[in-house]
Amino acid sequence: MVAISHTEHRSGTVTTAPSARTTKKKSAHRGSAAAHRNDGRIALLLIAPAVAGFLVFFAYPTLRGIYLSFTDFHVLSAPNWVGLANITQMLNDEVFWSSLWATLYFVVLAVVIGILISLATAVVLHRLTKSTVIRGLILVPFLISAVVAAVVWSWMLDPQLGIVNVLISKLTGDSIKFFGSSDWAIPSLALISVWKSMGYNAVLIFAGLQTIPVTVYEAGRIDGATEFQMFRRLTIPLLRPILVMVVILTIISSFQVFDIVAVTTQGGPANASNVLQMYIYNKAFEQFDFGYATTMSLALFVMLIAITFTQLRLARANESDTN
Repeated sequence: MVAISHTEHRSGTVTTAPSARTTKKKSAHRGSAAAHRNDGRIALLLIAPAVAGFLVFFAYPTLRGIYLSFTDFHVLSAPNWVGLANITQMLNDEVFWSSLWATLYFVVLAVVIGILISLATAVVLHRLTKSTVIRGLILVPFLISAVVAAVVWSWMLDPQLGIVNVLISKLTGDSIKFFGSSDWAIPSLALISVWKSMGYNAVLIFAGLQTIPVTVYEAGRIDGATEFQMFRRLTIPLLRPILVMVVILTIISSFQVFDIVAVTTQGGPANASNVLQMYIYNKAFEQFDFGYATTMSLALFVMLIAITFTQLRLARANESDTN
């Protein structure tokens, strides 16, 4: 039976009976509310492992590290609160500043050379080949362990037996001490880092190139633009968000370089390649001065945060030139 709304006039008032449709809507709403009543508990249960991992492996070590940075801590003894003594020592530490400059030199070379080569590789992959095999081979260096890559390159760049120096000797009659020279140590390490990360960065840029509409280039050709002009005025501006992300990731990974240095130069010669991570490692695990090492780690952490936010602000990473 279909319920029909009717009105009743009693004592000067009007009473309207609810329709069947309104009753069904209220019943459905109550049923939906009852069905989703436990969603909050289920959501908390599902994110509990991630939250626990964050608290155990990130939040607690960070807070513990901040505390230890204000202490004199040598593992075998209890931490001794020293206040700002570690920061004062760091500001007056010549080795720290030389390590910081060596790290900045490495970062500049790795970022500039790496981005240029990755961008050129991505454009070649996008324009000249559609082979998935060739595109997959670009990722092979990235999949190799950094330690393995460093060992192989140390053999190839050996001043006596390395294949690279064999070719250089045939061309110039002399060999180059890539890891034994103060002038060549950082550039050699930067080129190894570029070789290893180039494929990953190229794939990221290649993915960004595929998001650019073909009609943009067709309009450019109609207007008489050359390939170089379209690359400079269309491709680069439209790739801005991807390029900013790649630059930030490259900067962060370059500041954290350690394994390549530890395998090849160990910070030598004469601290020429003693990057900040290497110096922190030596202070912590060779001299067991964990308090001072933690202070330098936090300084590096603050620098990375400042660089990242500055880069995002200057490059307007959340906006594309298509907007």
